[in-house]
This record gives sequence, C-alpha cells and structure tokens, in this order.
Amino acid sequence: MQLPIPNTFLSFSGLRARGWTPVMVDRLLGEPDGLVRNPRYRAAAPARLYARDRVRAAEATPEFARLLAAATRRSASAREAADRRRRVVLTRIAALRIPVPQLSRTVLAERAVEHRNQRDEQRSWDRLDHVPNPATVADADPAALTRWQVNYLRHVLTDYDALLDGLFGATGRAEAERLLRRRVYEAIAIAYPMLREECCRQLAERY
Repeated sequence: MQLPIPNTFLSFSGLRARGWTPVMVDRLLGEPDGLVRNPRYRAAAPARLYARDRVRAAEATPEFARLLAAATRRSASAREAADRRRRVVLTRIAALRIPVPQLSRTVLAERAVEHRNQRDEQRSWDRLDHVPNPATVADADPAALTRWQVNYLRHVLTDYDALLDGLFGATGRAEAERLLRRRVYEAIAIAYPMLREECCRQLAERY
C-alpha cells in the first residue's frame, strides 16, 4: 500500500529514534497503519508506517511514560555493564604476559616460509585464478622473509579470543583488539630485535 501523504506517518525506524522499543510498538500501537516498499532493499519486507496522530496520542499516556522509563533504565544498565566489561578486558590485556616462542633464526625462517606456503595454497581454494607459488628460504627476498617471520609469529600468538568474549559493542571490541594486537607486536619485537622494524611497519600500516 502506497500512502498518499507520507509526512503524516512515522516509520518503525522513526519510532525507534523517538525512544520506542519493539515491545512498546506491539503493546501500544499494534498493527501498522500502512505499508510501503522498503526504500533501501526492494526484496526486503515492506516498511511499516504508523500515523503520527496515533503515535502522539500513545506518547501522551502514562503507560508510554512507564515503558519508556523502564527501557531507558535497561539501556543505561546495559551500557554500564558493557563499559565495565570493556575496562576489565583492557586492564587484562595491558597486564597480559605474551610468551613468544624462542626459535633459532634457521628454524624461524623455515617455519615462516612453511606458514606462508600454506596460506598461499589456501588462497587458491578461494580464488580459482590463483596459482600457488611455493617459496623457499634460500630463494626468498630478505624483506619478504622478514614479513613472513612476523606474520608467522603473529599467527602463533593469536589464541587470545577468550579475552574478547562478551565485548559485543563494535567500539569496545575494536579498542581491545587494537591493544591486543599492539601488545603482540611489542612482544615479538622484544623477543626478536631484528624484526622490530617490520613490527613497527605492520602496526603503522594497520593504523
């Protein structure tokens, strides 16, 4: 149904911007007053529209005020809990001991090239136009070999997902991931001073 005067209606997202929750919409408004084709995705379900007059009348009721206050309290409580969890995780990451495997230069180079070759072969599984090109330690470009060594050590040191569990907010999780990644690069640079420059380069490239 295409409504002739859209300005007299509010969409569901418009209600959310005014503080309505899905439960409040169902309880106080019920069925929408009209449907229109989704403005962003034609294949999506029609957008629900609610008459502004009916919305205003509902917002003037004591029930709306009660439900809005309860929703606001829940939202604030959820934000506080998420912020506490974020601070705890950041503190743990800052104090985390990150043990880097101590390998001889020869063994590290061999494992780095093996890891690089495995990744190269896996890439061909996803891209039919990619032909694996195995490398060897003897033939590897020194700069490339240094990059592969850092990549390999980073791969070994990425088993810290449990620390990030519960960080559902995009901002909080991204902040924790950045700190954890920086700590990993720092640990590699301390254990292998010859890789410090490459660690700094990769970190700067990411941010």
